[in-house]
Amino acid sequence: MTFFKSLLLAVFATLILTYVFGISLIELFNISFYMDQHEVEPLKVISLSAIVAVLLVIAALAIVLSVFGTIIFAVLLVCGGVLMVGVGVFWPIILIAVVIWACTRQKAITD
Repeated sequence: MTFFKSLLLAVFATLILTYVFGISLIELFNISFYMDQHEVEPLKVISLSAIVAVLLVIAALAIVLSVFGTIIFAVLLVCGGVLMVGVGVFWPIILIAVVIWACTRQKAITD
């Protein structure tokens, strides 16, 4: 599954779960929401909370990806730097080992 397909499914599932659980709780506890002395419809209240939940999920995803992306990038930089230093320091030994290997390896016998 691609990343964006998974993200869309997660957003859709968040919206559905927020709507289902929100309506259930509102009906179970007989809660009424008022704004400026007018009762707000339960669907508007749930849709607002669903939008807030989706925004929080997207914000958390961005934070997690940026933190882990930065950590992975830093680890790759350190490993690449160590590899380059190792090749830079030991290149004569590596060159001699490759020459010895090339001279002493056995040729395949073909009939």
